[in-house]
Amino acid sequence: MAAEIVNPRSDSESRNGPTERENGAEPLDSFDPAFALHRGGKMAVQATVPIRDKDDLSLAYTPGVAKVCSAIAEQPDLVHDYTWKSSVVAVVTDGTAVLGLGDIGPEASLPVMEGKAILFKQFGGVDAVPLALNCTDVDEIVETVVRLAPSFGGVNLEDISAPRCFEIERRLQERLDIPVFHDDQHGTAVVSLAALRNAARLSGRTLGELRAVISGAGAAGVAIARMLVEAGIGDVAVADRKGVVSRDRDDLTPIKAELASFTNKAGISGSLEAALAGADVFIGVSGGTVPEPAVASMAEGAFVFAMANPDPEVHPEVAHKYAAVVATGRSDFPNQINNVLAFPGIFAGALQVRASRITEGMKLAAAEALASVVGDDLAADYVIPSPFDERVAPAVTAAVAAAARAEGVARR
Repeated sequence: MAAEIVNPRSDSESRNGPTERENGAEPLDSFDPAFALHRGGKMAVQATVPIRDKDDLSLAYTPGVAKVCSAIAEQPDLVHDYTWKSSVVAVVTDGTAVLGLGDIGPEASLPVMEGKAILFKQFGGVDAVPLALNCTDVDEIVETVVRLAPSFGGVNLEDISAPRCFEIERRLQERLDIPVFHDDQHGTAVVSLAALRNAARLSGRTLGELRAVISGAGAAGVAIARMLVEAGIGDVAVADRKGVVSRDRDDLTPIKAELASFTNKAGISGSLEAALAGADVFIGVSGGTVPEPAVASMAEGAFVFAMANPDPEVHPEVAHKYAAVVATGRSDFPNQINNVLAFPGIFAGALQVRASRITEGMKLAAAEALASVVGDDLAADYVIPSPFDERVAPAVTAAVAAAARAEGVARR
C-alpha cells in the first residue's frame, strides 16, 4: 500500500479556497463548532513510504513502479500484495437517503461519507474513499461501481433509498468478486441482533421464545427481519405505513411480498399498534411516534429498541415504564444501536482473508462476536458495548474472517 487515508491537517494549518468572509458572509464556523470541525473536510491522503530524495522517487514512481506494474500485468493477483487494493473500501452513495435528511444530493452527502470513511479507519483500521455519484438510475449506479471496482477491495453502499438499494446491492454482488455491503441494511441488522441476543440472555430466554414487531419496511427493517429469522426468532412481523406486511395484502411491492413470505407466521394483520399487543420486542427503524398505550400493551419484560434519530419512536422515559430493556440510536442514552459497532470489523475481517463476498454466516458471526464482548457485565443498561470499547473491532474482525474461511469465500 502506497498511501493511507488520515484525518486532515490541524486547525492551525491554512485551508484553501474562499471563506464565507471573503464572499461577504460571516463564517459559519465562527458560531457553530460543527462547521469549524468540517472546514476543509475531515480526511486527507498521506503517503506510507518516504520520498526524501531522487532514489526514493525512482522507486516510488518511475522507473521503479514499472517493474511492479509489469509483474501485476503478468500475475493479476499480485495487485493485492503491491497496492492498497486489499485494504481500501469505496463508500458509495447517490445522496438519496442521507441520515434523517432524505434526498439531499451527492454534494450535500459528502460530509456524511467523509465521516463514514474516517470511522472505517478509526474503528477498523480500514482505509475508505467517499464516492458521491451524480446519478440515481439503478443501471447507471451499477455500471459506474463495476467500472470503479478494480481500485477497491470492497464496496460499502451508503444512504441509497429503498427499494433501489436492494437491487443495486444484489446486482453488484452478482457482478463483482469483492464484498458489497449495504450498511444501512446489514450493519443495523447485525447490531440489533447482538443487542437482542444479550437482552434475551439477561431475561433467561432464547430468541426462539420471542415475538418481535418491526416498525419500518425499508432497507433496515427488511434486513433486520431477515437476520432475526436466520438467527431463530420465534416470530417477527414488520409494519409499514399501511400496517402489518402480510400475505393477504394486495398492495405489496416485490420486496415486501418476499418479506411477507418468511415473516409473520402468526398471520397478524392490521395496524402496528394491534401487532404490538402481547409482543416481546419492538424494533423501530421508521420514525414517527408509537402511542404509549400500544407500548403498554406489550408483554411483561418486553424489549424496546426505538432507533429513529434524533427522535426515537418511543422516548426512553416512556419505554422504561413498560420495558425491561430499552435501546435507541442515540449516544446520550444507554444501549446505543450504532452501525459503527459492525461495519469496520466486518470489512476488516473480509479484507483480511480476501473474501469474495459477505455471507449471511459472516454477518451472524459478527453479531455473535459483538454480543460476546459484553460478557459478564451484562445489565439492562448494557446489552451492547460502546463503539469506543477497543475489544469490539478485533472480536468482530476475527469472527468474520473465521466465518469466511468456514463458508469457503476466503481466498487467503
